[in-house]
Amino acid sequence: MGKGGGGEDAVMLPLFETKEARFRGAYKVLAFTVFVGICLIWAYRLTHIPRAGEQGRWAWIGMFMAELCFGLYWILTQSCRFKVVYNHPFKERLSNRYKDKLPSVDIFVCTADPKMEPPTMVINTVLSTMSYNYPPEKLSVYLSDDGGSDLTFYALIEASNFSKHWIPFCKKFNVEPRSPGAYFSQQIDVHDIKYAQEWFAIKKLYKEMESRIDSAVEMGEIPKEIRDQYKGFSEWNSKVTKQDHQSIVKIIIDGRDETAVDIYGGRSPTLVYMAREKRPQWPHNFKAGAMNALIRVSSEISNAPFILNLDCDMYANDADIIRETLCFFMDEKKGHEISFVQFPQNYDNITKNDIYACSTSVANNVELAGIGGYGAALYCGTGCLHRRESLYGKVYSKDYGRELNVEAKKNANKTVNELEEVSISLANCSYEKDTQWGKKMGVIYGCPVEDIVTGLAIQCRGWKSLYYNPHRKAFLGVAPTTLDVVLVQQKRWSEGMFQIFFSKYCPFTYGHGKIKLGAQMGYCMYLLWAPISFPTLYYVITPPLCLFHGISLFPQVESIWFWPFAYVFVARNACSIVEALSCGDTLKAWWNGQRIWLIRRTTSYFFGFIDTISRQLGLSETTFAITTKVVTEDVLKRYEEEVIEFGSSTIMVTIIAVLALLHIFSLIGGINKIFLDLEFIKLDQLILQVVLSLLLVMINIPVYQALFIRNDEGHIPSSVLFKSVVLVSLACLIPMI
Repeated sequence: MGKGGGGEDAVMLPLFETKEARFRGAYKVLAFTVFVGICLIWAYRLTHIPRAGEQGRWAWIGMFMAELCFGLYWILTQSCRFKVVYNHPFKERLSNRYKDKLPSVDIFVCTADPKMEPPTMVINTVLSTMSYNYPPEKLSVYLSDDGGSDLTFYALIEASNFSKHWIPFCKKFNVEPRSPGAYFSQQIDVHDIKYAQEWFAIKKLYKEMESRIDSAVEMGEIPKEIRDQYKGFSEWNSKVTKQDHQSIVKIIIDGRDETAVDIYGGRSPTLVYMAREKRPQWPHNFKAGAMNALIRVSSEISNAPFILNLDCDMYANDADIIRETLCFFMDEKKGHEISFVQFPQNYDNITKNDIYACSTSVANNVELAGIGGYGAALYCGTGCLHRRESLYGKVYSKDYGRELNVEAKKNANKTVNELEEVSISLANCSYEKDTQWGKKMGVIYGCPVEDIVTGLAIQCRGWKSLYYNPHRKAFLGVAPTTLDVVLVQQKRWSEGMFQIFFSKYCPFTYGHGKIKLGAQMGYCMYLLWAPISFPTLYYVITPPLCLFHGISLFPQVESIWFWPFAYVFVARNACSIVEALSCGDTLKAWWNGQRIWLIRRTTSYFFGFIDTISRQLGLSETTFAITTKVVTEDVLKRYEEEVIEFGSSTIMVTIIAVLALLHIFSLIGGINKIFLDLEFIKLDQLILQVVLSLLLVMINIPVYQALFIRNDEGHIPSSVLFKSVVLVSLACLIPMI
């Protein structure tokens, strides 16, 4: 393909570079010392097992098993920390080299429920992608509406009209971010009079559009005059339901048409609405089914060589991100190997101290970058730019052409009606019957985290993937604002990933000889979230109970064996704090992260394990839970004040309360044994258990507040308190063996 000027030397300059993170050598030395400490702890457990018949023998053996699991899991986590790399694109070189020969890009936005994912939020994501600093005739935006809602369709029509004003405004004044909702929520200091006039005019148009959409959603129907105005609404009738409707494909803006322009005559990107067919008797395969329908429909309409997929709550935050990302694909030396580039998931509503640990800053900056260092970045389901042909199941080979065909094979001769008619059949339920879709083609079916499996399958076909974490966040979403939503989301993820470990796609078997061992270990660090719940539960239950009964499980302070325990604890936590602070977290955010880490492991991951085993035994089927993006004002206020929202009597909240009460009961009982019991027990025999229980009590302070002090709607119900007290009392009566 043709290239721009600048001389032969300029042409051959790479379009991106990869740099290894600093201080990896020092970290490896530290990790080695921690590993030695872990081995010494294992040795201590094996050489000091109480004799048969002695009190605490089985508790001791259980401690060895838990610490063995922790140590092995820690080894898995080191794989991604040993090869942390950061990728840096050179977008100016791309623009100079390819000029008007940049490739076309299709953008997929997925939504599933207009009640849980408000249409105004959805269209903000759509508008942000339509406004990219990229040739509009080479952009096609597709909205997949798995809710099959005329409300979402109406919102998209409103967005298409508003885009004629919004896109030129963005490009004229280079505004960021290009989600109008996010942009107008900022504090803007307007000095330029012309800019101020247009700013107020655009904001007025946006607020009017938002009001119309919200009114329609509140009423639950589209005004008759609007329905009569757009023939597309004829697709919806009394027989259409969320789970039972025909395929609907509507090209709202035809980007091929030179008359599809904004208010200043600039070209508009293609905009398409799709609701794939759903019938009760046909499996719809959740988001994976929607993605595959989008791949087929887009191949008929625009067929761009690259596909960006986003969730409906992840608006574009950087107008140049497509140009930056294409640097990885179009680099003459390495670009032909790359299947997809994954971005981290970031959120614009994280509180200062990240009360629910949703920012995952260490995972974003260290862990995911480390797995990407093996050329096997995880596909996380949103914020990912794909090479289309790799999604079709193409196997990479060294003979693969290095010259990229960037021209999309559009159906220039077909009318809009013809394209819609053909596309409808591609989105039908029966289309995939007796095909490889969902198996070897497209996004793979059968798992709640279909994205992880799909990325692994692509890598095992020989492709590489990169992780890119730009300085300016590429996409911003909405983080959960209640503990319940956080735990449900984490349960789904842990369950889905553990299913992968049990399936034929287990990285240690499916990826053997196809991806590097470090990448296999990195995958399993996440796939084993669910089973790691058991040693965690054991460790937060058994030592406190043994403390309550005056049974020592750790070496005395004067013993030489005390030091491996102390060193591993101090070194790992110190390293964790340094990682968190270097990634931009506050010290309090790190502490909040430890709390949520403990809560997730003892609730979400535990139930994720139980549900996975039930599914393996055929006792349950895979489900997909949509997390709500709608919150009430009082919930939002408590979230902004960093007050944890419990507010329910679910079994997960009950477990949280039981464990919190167990820790404080055990601490009080242990101190009583040490200082008041006639059978005098030396403090140094139980000091590590006292420290552990004290830390667990401190980490559960918000739980105690929700149990005993708070009276707002987010407190823990009294029924949960009663059940917890009963259960803890019974647990304390159980003799330790």
